[in-house]
Amino acid sequence: MKAKQILLMSSSAVHGFGYLEHSKNDIVKFLNKNKVKSILFIPFALKNHDDYLRKVDSVLSLWGYSCDGLHTKTDQIDAINKAESIFIGGGNTFRLLKTLYDNKLIEAIRKRVLNDGVPYMGSSAGTNVATLSINTTNDMPIVFPPSFEALGLVKFNINPHYMDPDVSSKHKGETRELRISEYHEVSDTPVLGLREGTSLLVDGDKATLIGSFNARLFQAGKTPIEYEPNSDLSFLLF
Repeated sequence: MKAKQILLMSSSAVHGFGYLEHSKNDIVKFLNKNKVKSILFIPFALKNHDDYLRKVDSVLSLWGYSCDGLHTKTDQIDAINKAESIFIGGGNTFRLLKTLYDNKLIEAIRKRVLNDGVPYMGSSAGTNVATLSINTTNDMPIVFPPSFEALGLVKFNINPHYMDPDVSSKHKGETRELRISEYHEVSDTPVLGLREGTSLLVDGDKATLIGSFNARLFQAGKTPIEYEPNSDLSFLLF
């Protein structure tokens, strides 16, 4: 069994940057370390798969990587089994997970990443489905997957695009922190709040927070903890 190689980004778009550009150095370093030249892109979080593939390929090809879309393959499990690396992009998490289940891809992806050490990148919804479940996504359930259980590449949940309460706002709706606390009324699974521009890098049994901002860790019955970039979060893997 080879060491896990996983890069989980909060988002693919950050204010002031082009698509994926805020994470360019992290992505290039991650792919080059793993000697990756080709990427199998899974576009199922959005409706128009061809447009999504073109958008991703237009960026990654400039950085020296070939990008192929899983939706173009007649035998998708075979494509996953032959993939040099896997990237799942953002969009609607419920649509994404339902399609992974409908196409019977869950176990194939899980095996390739956890057993074979195939590098996995996720952004937003692609990060959500890499965790234990999608219970802490921000998305609306526009479709219904057979289960909220996800790929389980890491043993905790993530809340991408985590936002702090705006103390000057007159909005009286629930904050992100309150929503996560409601989740912890029914589950003990830790939730890592990844602010935009922040990612989690997993290299075997080591997990490191990277990017430009702190992340906020929520655990049932405990006060949330802030972690700065370069913090060691390996304890979440066990």
